[in-house]
Amino acid sequence: MGRVVIDVPLSVLDLAPVARGASAGEALRHTTELARRTEELGYHRFWVAEHHNMPAIASSAPAVLLAHLAAHTSTMRLGSGGVMLPNHAPLVVAEQFGTLEALHPGRIDLGVGRAPGTDQVTALALRRTMEGLSAEGFPRELADLMNHFTGEEPGPITATPGRGLRPEIWLLGSSGFSAQLAGLLGLPFSFAHHFSAQNTLPALALYRQSFRPSRWLERPYAMVAVNAVCAETDERAQWLAGPAALSFLRLRAGRPEPLATPEEAAAYPYTELEREFVAQRREGQATGSPETVARQLGDLVARTGADELMLTTLVYDVADRVRSYELIAERVAGGLRRKA
Repeated sequence: MGRVVIDVPLSVLDLAPVARGASAGEALRHTTELARRTEELGYHRFWVAEHHNMPAIASSAPAVLLAHLAAHTSTMRLGSGGVMLPNHAPLVVAEQFGTLEALHPGRIDLGVGRAPGTDQVTALALRRTMEGLSAEGFPRELADLMNHFTGEEPGPITATPGRGLRPEIWLLGSSGFSAQLAGLLGLPFSFAHHFSAQNTLPALALYRQSFRPSRWLERPYAMVAVNAVCAETDERAQWLAGPAALSFLRLRAGRPEPLATPEEAAAYPYTELEREFVAQRREGQATGSPETVARQLGDLVARTGADELMLTTLVYDVADRVRSYELIAERVAGGLRRKA
């Protein structure tokens, strides 16, 4: 057989970033604006991520936010990137996403992660018990969650809404553990290349090697999440990307703050070690003009064989965030292809 050229779908991962001087309400309104605009631009899906105790991120309640976004969009898929299962009882997640699927059939993705998406003190405050907070318990809790939708193992509890509904279940990961589990369960897999670039290729290889066809999926389907900041010039894109780098640096140092302005980020007195940390974080990501981003994303597709790319754009001003997605849709997306 000849080699078939396949277009690569593009999707969006948004954190509802809270900029310095802005409110959480403004952040959520900006996320809504972005969802509407990216739907118009033809992006395939729009996911929001669960994080807690982080002043720069307002997407702490994905199911609530997704209900709002679904009411303000009409065609694109909406989902969690992800719901962090250790924070929740599986029944609660099944009922929440069963409700979303019942209200918006065929549009809901349930992306599930095994990290708490926060610090251990906050995770304990969410779950109120240490039970379920360990990685070892994740496969069992995931099985419980899936059973609430399928009812394959009958029990005394029926998730309503939930039983018989089928949101598209994804497994998220940044290492080989979730990659292998997604493969064994026959689920689509989304890899967090945007903060774990060094593990991308080994994890995707493990996912494909481990994959077993299931009721959910016949063949492996891998999506790669990547930081993407696109502007008219490389220089402006690098300038716009400054606040995200500073935000991650402060988070790793245990000092999370609202998203800084580009001017504040540019003026920050980085140490040599901090500069090296930021440079490592930017490796393999996509920052620059449309021509530069097209080259970077094309290389990522070629190296990973990604079936889909999910772009996350953490910049200070919503207008710059929207413009980045516009430039990629208008001047990059058409040239992104992979051979299969």
